[in-house]
Amino acid sequence: MKRYPGWEQRAVAAQDVVAHLKSQHKIFVHGAAATPTTLLDAMVERRDLQGVELFHLHLSGPLRFSEPQYRDAFISNPLFTDHGMRGAVDEGRAYFVPVFLSDVPDLFSTRRIPLDVALVSLSPPDEHGLCTLGTSVDAARAATEHATIVLAEINEQLPRTYGATVVPFERVTAFVHTNRPLHEAHTPPMSEVENRIGEHIAALVEDGSTLQMGIGAIPNAVLSRLGTKNDLGVHTEMFSDLLVPLMKSGVVTNKYKTVHRGRTVTSFVSGSRALFDFVDNNQLVEFHPCDRTNDTALIRQNPRAVAVNAALEIDLTGQVCADSIGHRIYSGIGGQMDFIRGAALSEGGKAIIALPSTAKNGQISRIVSTLKPGAGVVTTRGHVQYVATEYGIVDLHGLNLKKRAEALISIAHPDFRAELAREVREIRHFLVG
Repeated sequence: MKRYPGWEQRAVAAQDVVAHLKSQHKIFVHGAAATPTTLLDAMVERRDLQGVELFHLHLSGPLRFSEPQYRDAFISNPLFTDHGMRGAVDEGRAYFVPVFLSDVPDLFSTRRIPLDVALVSLSPPDEHGLCTLGTSVDAARAATEHATIVLAEINEQLPRTYGATVVPFERVTAFVHTNRPLHEAHTPPMSEVENRIGEHIAALVEDGSTLQMGIGAIPNAVLSRLGTKNDLGVHTEMFSDLLVPLMKSGVVTNKYKTVHRGRTVTSFVSGSRALFDFVDNNQLVEFHPCDRTNDTALIRQNPRAVAVNAALEIDLTGQVCADSIGHRIYSGIGGQMDFIRGAALSEGGKAIIALPSTAKNGQISRIVSTLKPGAGVVTTRGHVQYVATEYGIVDLHGLNLKKRAEALISIAHPDFRAELAREVREIRHFLVG
C-alpha cells in the first residue's frame, strides 16, 4: 500500500501526545483489540491531571487508570463493563452507564456527552491521507467526528478495514507511531454443557439465515456446528475466530441478505492475530458504527435473522437478566435488545437467549422464580422468544405465565425442577407439571 507522504515525520512521543489532555476533559477511549494502550500508559504518567472523565466500551490490556491510586485523576464511565473494569465499578471508582449499544454514537453526536478528546488506534494513512479504525468502529467513528481533539496511536499492526472506518489523517491532532501486537482474545474451551446448548441452537439455524453471534463458548459451540449449512449471512455487532472457517469454506456467502448483501457486516472483532489478518484489507468484511449494525430497523430487513445472546439469570415469567448479578454490575446492556427485537421482527427470524442451567458448579439454578434483588432486566418478558439450556430449547412467545413457567422448568436442571414448581405455586398459585 502506498503511504501518505511524510506522515511518519509528524509522529511524536506518547508523552507529547497526551500533553494535550487537561483536567476535567471528557475522553472517549477506543476499545477491544484496538485499545490504545501506549497512550493510556502515558496518560497515567501525567501527575497533574484531575477529574478526567473516560467513556468507553470493552477495553483490553492493562487498565492502570482504574487502579485505586488514580481515583482522583480518572473517573471511568464504562458503557459496557468487562472483567477489567468490574472491580473498579464494584468499589465505586467507576460508574456504569446503562445504554443500548445502538444509542451510544448518538450520545456523542448530540453532545449529550460532549467529548473533548477521542483517544484511538488507527492504521497508517494511505496515499489519500486516510487512516482506518481497524478492528473496532462501534462508537469510535462518532467519537472521532465529534470530539474537539483526536489523539492517536498509529499502529503498523492494526488492520486496514473496509466499511465506515475512515478517519482522515489531517483530523488527527497528534499521534505516536508504534508497531506492537494488538490485544488478542483467544477462543475459550467449550464444555459439555456449552456443546449441548450449541447443538440445540444450531438445529434451529436454517439455510439462508442471517447470523448475529457474540463472543464466548456458547456462540462458538453454535458456529462449530454450522459447517453443513448453506448460504448463511452475517449481520452482527461483533465476531471472533470461529466465524472465519465458515467464511473461507463458503458456508457464509451473505447471498440472501437484504442489507449489505454479499458482505459480512460487523461493528468490531475480538480474537487472535489470525482473525486480524483475515479482516485486513478484506473487502468482503465491512465494519460499520454500532448505530447501524444494531439498528433494529435494518436487522429486521434481513431474512431469517438468528440472534444468539447470553443471560446470567432468567425468571419463570421470561425476564432476562444479562448485565448484573444482583446489584453487582457484570457486563452491560450492549446489543442484546437491539438484536433480540430485530431478529424477532425479521421474516422467519429467531431471537435466542442461551444460558447454562446452573452456576457455581451446579449449586445454583440460573432459571429462578424471582430475579435477585438489584438484577437488571435487559430483555423484558414481552421481548423474549426462544430460551436454550443444555436440557433443550423452548419458545415463550405468546405463552401465558403458567405455560411459560412450565416451559422454563422443563429446561431447568432436574435437581431444581421440583423446587421451582413449588415456588411458582406459592407466588402465582399455578399448578405446573
